Amino acid sequence: MTPIIDAVRRYWLSISVLSLTAITVLSLWPLATLPDVPGNDKVHHYLAYAGLMLPVALRKPEHWLWIALFFFVWSGAIELIQPYVNRYGEWADLVANAGGLLSGMLLALLINSAYPKLRNSD
Repeated sequence: MTPIIDAVRRYWLSISVLSLTAITVLSLWPLATLPDVPGNDKVHHYLAYAGLMLPVALRKPEHWLWIALFFFVWSGAIELIQPYVNRYGEWADLVANAGGLLSGMLLALLINSAYPKLRNSD
């Protein structure tokens, strides 16, 4: 498991940028009807933002909490823009996004305590 964790810690920025780009595109792409995917919409939001936050929280770069705040504000902006691209913006989605961000932080805390960084790895 540590090679995967080490890779996520090393490439956290690329993973985060790609994840945020995918979330943004998928959230703002105009659709005639929402796709029929298994699960609940709020669970999808929760998982997407937990996955977005996890690499940042694993690495904990300088000002990483500001990055978390940026992700939250970005998700709020997406919710405000969605009605203009034939999508639904919902405050409950923003709550699910925030829950995902917090869970990503907590999961990273658990992982970092179980698998601490090697001193000379950076």
